[in-house]
Amino acid sequence: MKSPDATGNIEMTLQTLLKILDHSKDEIFVLDGEKRILYVNQVCERHYGLKPSDVIGKYNVELFEKGYWKPSIVPEVYKRKKPCYMRQQTYIGAELMTSAIPILNDEGEIELVVITSTELQTYKMSKAIGTSSEAKTTQEEEETGQFITNSSKINRILAFCEKVAPTDSTILIQGESGTGKGVLAQYIHRISKRKSGSFLTINCAAIPEELLESELFGYSKGAFTGANKTGKPGLIEAANGGTVFLDEIGEMPLALQAKLLQVIQDKQFIPIGSSEMKKVDIRIIAATNRDLIEMVNDKRFREDLFYRLNVIDIHLPPLRERKEDIIPLTYNFLHQFNKKYQDNKVISEECLNLLIHYSWPGNVRQLENLIERLVVISDSIIQVADLPDMITDNVEQVTQLALPTSLDKAIDETKRYLIRRAYQTHKSSRKVAKDLDISQTKASKLIREYCEDLMNN
Repeated sequence: MKSPDATGNIEMTLQTLLKILDHSKDEIFVLDGEKRILYVNQVCERHYGLKPSDVIGKYNVELFEKGYWKPSIVPEVYKRKKPCYMRQQTYIGAELMTSAIPILNDEGEIELVVITSTELQTYKMSKAIGTSSEAKTTQEEEETGQFITNSSKINRILAFCEKVAPTDSTILIQGESGTGKGVLAQYIHRISKRKSGSFLTINCAAIPEELLESELFGYSKGAFTGANKTGKPGLIEAANGGTVFLDEIGEMPLALQAKLLQVIQDKQFIPIGSSEMKKVDIRIIAATNRDLIEMVNDKRFREDLFYRLNVIDIHLPPLRERKEDIIPLTYNFLHQFNKKYQDNKVISEECLNLLIHYSWPGNVRQLENLIERLVVISDSIIQVADLPDMITDNVEQVTQLALPTSLDKAIDETKRYLIRRAYQTHKSSRKVAKDLDISQTKASKLIREYCEDLMNN
């Protein structure tokens, strides 16, 4: 057999590369310096209903003006000549997390821009409600939340939930505070055969011990002083045909644990002050951030109840172990709070870099609260100076990790970082000069060199 010549090898390699790109799950666009589309893979057909042949050769603005997606990331990347990130929505409703990476020529002008868009795996569900007797059903709760993830760990968990949701097995969700245990519990309910029934939740740590039993199991008339004269059904009875979510199950008193065990085993219970056994048809999902095995060993949690709850065990990883979710979640919360406060804030690349490297002890809830704060207090662009000290204290470590190996590049990157940080803080060449102990002339020159995008905003 003859060996292919060099031209054949190049052709074969190009065809193989195009085939690989067409099998990517992510959409890939390549634009030239004039914003003309040079290449797009097959994924665009799924996102926009357009074949690559319908797109290649057109200017990006032509498709944007026809409403195929919004907003457009292209003006930002051509203006800044730096990587940009944005959440987009296509006209057929696909939610995308888009990144645009510019490739510059020797003169520092844009030669190509590579745009990749990942489809956000969005799982719609009602937000879990969790305050004592104010628990509501999914039918009553109209506001919906989203489970946004690009994490393979979370995707595996969601796929596992789809397997176990149709059963009535009890589920124990474990994970740190703020990881989304309540949201996951409600997701399981909404894809289960009980989805038309109630989803009721109670936080075992939020209700005084003396009231928790009556909240869960209810009471008959005259059961105790101050009781409702007609009695009151508890959460267990009210959820008949649906799902009960017991949050912070590790805080449940030992005496109540025995009564809960009877509900799980026999599907029946006796309300306070009654002699009548009541039957119920419910599924129980519990959640905790405590080490229940350690509590069992310390005799603070019943061993038999633990094994009854732990039929299906799900562990939600903390946000620091799924950093690929930080940017999608950040843009999702930014979108939510921009809408809530009728604003249009954007976040700088430097801020995103710090968010990615932060450890997030409060997990997704902490990130959500931070983004709301930043939308409220920041100017049009959220800058490093807007971030709290607990995040910016890590900036030196992050910078060191990001330094290039070349000495010249390392010096340039360090200079760029110091100038940008000082300018974001002071917005004045005189104050930058004083802060960095350089002349104002030199400060002005460096600001023009490294902070053009900040000066234009």
